[in-house]
Amino acid sequence: QVQLVESGGGLVQAGGSLRLSCAASGRTFSSYGMGWFRQAPGKEREFVAAISRRGGVTYYADSVKGRFTISRDNAKNTVTLQMNSLKPEDTAVYYCAASGGGYSGGAYTYYDYWGQGTQVTVSS
Repeated sequence: QVQLVESGGGLVQAGGSLRLSCAASGRTFSSYGMGWFRQAPGKEREFVAAISRRGGVTYYADSVKGRFTISRDNAKNTVTLQMNSLKPEDTAVYYCAASGGGYSGGAYTYYDYWGQGTQVTVSS
């Protein structure tokens, strides 16, 4: 089992940047595929980005491609989402997720563990 704790959210103006981090407990972090999802008020949870177990493969939603970068450090049990050129429509609660089966795609049903979320608000 793994526990996930996100940090780094906040309020930023459009065009600005934020860096989200997710710290994972446990000694088998490198066996988990990791993803970031977000949920805006009144909307369904949507996929943002994912990364494979060793970090060699990444996958992004079209809406963030070219602006967001996902990375991981297996030695430190962390996964990071660097968000640049932020837009008001990026405003949401962002969740870190882990897949025990190593899945690293966009379907949230394949992720087994979730963090509590961190709020990102982008003002226009």
